[in-house]
Amino acid sequence: MYKRLVAGFALISALAIASAANSYRVDLYQATVVNGTTFKAGELKVEVKDNQVVLKQGKASAEASVKVESAKGKFPSTSVGYADGNHIQEIRLGGTTTKLVFGGGETTAAGGR
Repeated sequence: MYKRLVAGFALISALAIASAANSYRVDLYQATVVNGTTFKAGELKVEVKDNQVVLKQGKASAEASVKVESAKGKFPSTSVGYADGNHIQEIRLGGTTTKLVFGGGETTAAGGR
């Protein structure tokens, strides 16, 4: 009985960890727009779960679909790419191999931490 409980707990724990969102802090150096929500320059909390991202800054928040890509090596720092001036295009998460791509189009500027 005890072995079944331990095995069941381990499975539940593994599922909880697998479904948990990853959270990151990104510094924006300019006003940035995501799905019609404008974020001021400053700290932005980014939560990634599957192919969805939730961005939060104070009371402002936005959700977006993203394509999560993996690079061959780790990014040395976090950078934010823009399209059309202030619309976020991608985020490369420093210290990881993760790149979040927000949509089609070319990246025209970068900044971040």
